Amino acid sequence: MCSAILRGVVVSRSLTRMFSSKHSYEEAVRKLNSLQSLKARIEEIVKEIKAGKRCTNMEDMENYLLRTGVTLSDLDQLSVIHVAGTKGKGSTSAMCESILRRHGFRTGFYSSPHLVAVRERIRLGGRVMSEENFARHFHRVYDKLEASQAFEGDMPTYFLFLTVLAYNVFLQEKVDVAVVEVGIGGALDATNVIRKVPVVGITALGLDHTAILGNTLPQIAAAKAGIMKPGCEAFTVRQPPEAMEVLRRVAGDVKCTLNVVPDYKSYTFPNGYKTHLQNNLDAFHTNASLAIQLAHSWLRINQLQTMNLRNALKRTIVNSKVIQNGYKNLDAPYGLDVEKNLLDGGMVCQVPAETAQGLSECKWPGRYHVVDATYAKFYLDGAHTKESIEICASWFSDNNRNQDKILIFSVTGDRKPEILLKPLADLGFTHVYFVVPTAHKAINEHNDNYSKVEQADFISRCERNAEAWKQLNENAGHSNISVLECVHDALVSIKNNNKNCNVSVLVTGSLHLVGATLCILDPNLNT
Repeated sequence: MCSAILRGVVVSRSLTRMFSSKHSYEEAVRKLNSLQSLKARIEEIVKEIKAGKRCTNMEDMENYLLRTGVTLSDLDQLSVIHVAGTKGKGSTSAMCESILRRHGFRTGFYSSPHLVAVRERIRLGGRVMSEENFARHFHRVYDKLEASQAFEGDMPTYFLFLTVLAYNVFLQEKVDVAVVEVGIGGALDATNVIRKVPVVGITALGLDHTAILGNTLPQIAAAKAGIMKPGCEAFTVRQPPEAMEVLRRVAGDVKCTLNVVPDYKSYTFPNGYKTHLQNNLDAFHTNASLAIQLAHSWLRINQLQTMNLRNALKRTIVNSKVIQNGYKNLDAPYGLDVEKNLLDGGMVCQVPAETAQGLSECKWPGRYHVVDATYAKFYLDGAHTKESIEICASWFSDNNRNQDKILIFSVTGDRKPEILLKPLADLGFTHVYFVVPTAHKAINEHNDNYSKVEQADFISRCERNAEAWKQLNENAGHSNISVLECVHDALVSIKNNNKNCNVSVLVTGSLHLVGATLCILDPNLNT
């Protein structure tokens, strides 16, 4: 009898381990990485877009959501602030979420890409999801999609799956508001499956993802403006005239308001908060102004909806003649005063303490991010457009006038390296490392930063980047140049070759590169 019981215990433990392994975080990452599109498929999609083939992202997303038990009507219940743009949409979204959380609301936040761990993309209450919670939600959604396949391989791609997962998480966790950053473009982006959006933000526009979105600023503006919905409140920053014209036309077509946010200097802040941003660059100030207006627009709308509900409840109670003491404060104001502290057009001018605290407490790593190591000081910025790399170059130059300078660079997608390298060419780098944007050479499918792109393709791109650097100008050509297979090799080289420690290293060109560097320098994102 005892031996039989013991055998049962052993079998039970084995089953538990097997179940735990099947539903572990590591297995979730492996399954997620299996959904990445191969290079050939990505090129095929780009060709289809250029040929004018209709994109089915919205229909696909509706289908995937339905297979997980979420209808579009269910999704209508989720209150979303949707943010698109070329530059600054991540930091704008992060500041907006931080403000709303400081005002006491339970927030969800969906962004991309991640730096160190894929869990960074879906946040609850400002916190990155734990491995356990991520795995629990992941396997529930993945298993439903896998079980409902109409044919072998009938699964969403990597980003589409994460978007389906994020909307499932936010509904399951019953967040008050979800701040959702667009992936690419807007109109055809997977996040745009949502039909009812009270507040929309569009950050600074520029040329990026041109193979997908178009080669002109008006084309890109039209793609980004595609997130505007009837009746929403849309906000944007000052844009080039040709882009602003498109935004205004689209807003008129869908019948929503479009407001240009005020200059950051026009706000009145509580004492001690005005300069407490992560960075005092003008671009960051612009993003902060947009975040303030997005958050307060949602607060006003939420307040009005709550007041309407309370008034409806009050009328019901009065009509039924069951007024009780518990309802004696139904006429009391709720939250912010909708008439207070507003600019013309209904925008905030006096910043409440909670909003200022939300701004000052917001951390958004990988953008204008400084990390001190024992052998060098690292300046990390995931700039990957002409405009953002120009700002990055100015930021780095202003902070490093006397030190020796080193560049670590990588570029992804269809971006042209000569355009991104030109603003960096005259900064006086003594050594330039063109590296594959992974932390280490040996990264397998269980790693958060695994890529299906072949190493040979990465190396070939690094060599093209090095050639572009040589051709920029004579001074740039005199830099020492290395092409390396991973960030780790670059950091070892810097450490071994710079004994005086008075060296500043700029890491830029790609958020994937910045993430790979942080995996080594600051894997917990503490700085």
